[in-house]
Amino acid sequence: MRNWCVKFGNQYSSQIRKKRSQLGDMWYLDEVFIKKNGVLHYLWRAVDQDGDELDILIQKRRNKKAVMKFFKKLLKGQQATPLKLVTDKLRSYSTAKRKIMPSVAHSTQQYENNHCELSHHPGRQQERQMRRFTSQGQAQRFLAYHGIVNNLFRLGRHKMQADNDRILRERAFNEWAGVSCVQNLA
Repeated sequence: MRNWCVKFGNQYSSQIRKKRSQLGDMWYLDEVFIKKNGVLHYLWRAVDQDGDELDILIQKRRNKKAVMKFFKKLLKGQQATPLKLVTDKLRSYSTAKRKIMPSVAHSTQQYENNHCELSHHPGRQQERQMRRFTSQGQAQRFLAYHGIVNNLFRLGRHKMQADNDRILRERAFNEWAGVSCVQNLA
């Protein structure tokens, strides 16, 4: 998996990013602690209202400077500002938002950020299967690529009829085949 990520991850994810349309205008941000070789790091993650991952960033710090770096990376990647930003009550979010995105509405209501809290689960599960990441760079690389590919195949089956699910799943597999040059054997 690690070798696949190094060899193909950047190419596949950049092609998928080019083909996807602009994601949602309501961003949910959260950070979670991860350990790499006994050193504590923070995984910053942003998702939109549909649960699609916008971006991630792994850093050693959890302060205003770290949040500002994450905001700048997000804005550069999305090339648009959100209408609303939903975070937990970490003060660094508020101060960085005031400097970088002063016109954006900001909410810190309890339970409103559960959208983002739950988005950590696929990455955590993949980390356990890979028996942890060995470095910050490897974790950043893998989780960024994994999130983009996961967005492609995460359709929300429970929200639609079976016929629509089949059509959307077929489109996702066709797009994946176009990006990865994998032939469909079905």
